Amino acid sequence: MKQTRKRLGDLLVESGLLSEAQLQTALGEKSMGQKLGDALLERGYITEQQLIEVLEFQLGIPHVSLYRYPFDPKLFSIVPKEMAIRNLIIPLKKDGEKLFIAMADPMDFYTIDDLRLSTGFQIDTAIASKDDILRSINKYYDMDEGFEELLNNSSTEANVEEEKLVDQDSPVARLVNQILANAATLKASDIHIDPQETKVAVRYRVDGVLRTERVLPKHMQSVLTARIKILSKLDITEHRIPQDGRMKINLDFHPVDVRISTLPTVYGEKIVLRLLDLGSTLNDIEKLGFNKINLARFTGMIEKPTGIILITGPTGSGKSSTLYAALNRLNHEEVNIITVEDPVEYQLEGINQIQVNPNIGMTFAKGLRAILRQDPNIIMVGEIRDKETAEVAVRASLTGHLVLSTLHTNDSIGSITRLLDMGVEPFLVASSISGIVAQRLIRKVCRDCAEVHEPSQREVEIFAKRGLSIDQVWRGKGCSSCNMSGYKGRIAIHEVLVVNDEMRKVVMNGESFSKMRELAIKAKTIFLIDDGLLKVKQGITTTEEVLRMAIPD
Repeated sequence: MKQTRKRLGDLLVESGLLSEAQLQTALGEKSMGQKLGDALLERGYITEQQLIEVLEFQLGIPHVSLYRYPFDPKLFSIVPKEMAIRNLIIPLKKDGEKLFIAMADPMDFYTIDDLRLSTGFQIDTAIASKDDILRSINKYYDMDEGFEELLNNSSTEANVEEEKLVDQDSPVARLVNQILANAATLKASDIHIDPQETKVAVRYRVDGVLRTERVLPKHMQSVLTARIKILSKLDITEHRIPQDGRMKINLDFHPVDVRISTLPTVYGEKIVLRLLDLGSTLNDIEKLGFNKINLARFTGMIEKPTGIILITGPTGSGKSSTLYAALNRLNHEEVNIITVEDPVEYQLEGINQIQVNPNIGMTFAKGLRAILRQDPNIIMVGEIRDKETAEVAVRASLTGHLVLSTLHTNDSIGSITRLLDMGVEPFLVASSISGIVAQRLIRKVCRDCAEVHEPSQREVEIFAKRGLSIDQVWRGKGCSSCNMSGYKGRIAIHEVLVVNDEMRKVVMNGESFSKMRELAIKAKTIFLIDDGLLKVKQGITTTEEVLRMAIPD
């Protein structure tokens, strides 16, 4: 009896995971040859877990979670690593003539046929998420004899020849590649290689939180350090001073820019690698997490022809992404946009970007002065660090330019105080600044394991204090998709302060910080904590996460 199968889109609409409008949008916008499932994931309409559950129901193929799955290492020789990565498959177990394979796309019959012919086994499939498969490939493949020998052989301390370090197929090269590939799969922003007294810890910063991924024996420290230095063209003979370098690599067919920083510590050199995924830059202001009011205020600010717009927050709070998204919005043929950055993180087409180099005297202030002779309309200064840069930026904005920059302060009003502390005249600050955006990145509740909870008494009190009410909160209970943390991905919370005439008078007259705050409240400014709590109400994040990043006053 032939059974008619429903189409994936109809199934998702029926199960209430997708609206008809979203389905039609995805069908209309998806590129040629792109699968509907991938198009829906790309737009964030559904999660991979939801897609898997529907496919499981539609195809009758079981779903398998690879988190702590007991893999059989002997099977990895049957399916080569390149084939596994290319087709997003991983062998699970063997049972007589049957080989069980986890696949991201169980409808890929070409791959199933290939496997049957190359292995001689009958292929039985299960569904697993793409991230799960890539994470498992990076973790369990390559654990062969050469690797084990490198891990166990304590004589590798200093007698690995230079050729071995340069050789792409040497165990240490494969180890470094594996550390980088793992970081890309976990969407880590930084890799920390921490030397300790008896071991070397490799830690990843995922969604802003550091966690130890693996611990290596102490004797591997020198070869690991040397290999990373060779890749980033640093001096491998120098261990006493900090060094900085960068390299470009391809991970899972994505170009990734890696910035490397070494720091001598008592137990050897600590290395931090920052990964900048060049393929996934956020170039759209709409996707940065601004709420409607803040988005309207921010776009209003950047569309003014003159003035300074400051984006503030600590390191790693997504300031650069917001700046680049703003530049992308302003990037037209009719305007001349020039930036001076340290370092240039993402290269944007149609924008002239200058790299700061203090060794030859190319500072922010010097670059900024040179830019002013290049007939610019919009100037972006990577960071205002000193009085000289601040003064040139202020004067540039007063002579008819729009200036965008970043500043390290805790909130929007604190930026004005910071500029005055640097020694910039109050009348210059008052007349030049048109708006300030303070932002932080907070973790989002994992959509796959989110559960509704009653708010605690403390949460009700926190909301009431800010004039808000709360009926339910969402929390992730932990699943393989979010590595049991309950959080997956990050979103920005913002505080957009539009500087009006009353505020300008307060700055000019040197009045107190609290007066500025009163005027900000009067102008209905949404503070960081408020924006965070509104996102808790929407079920995007948790109160704990908001309080971790934004302190209530």
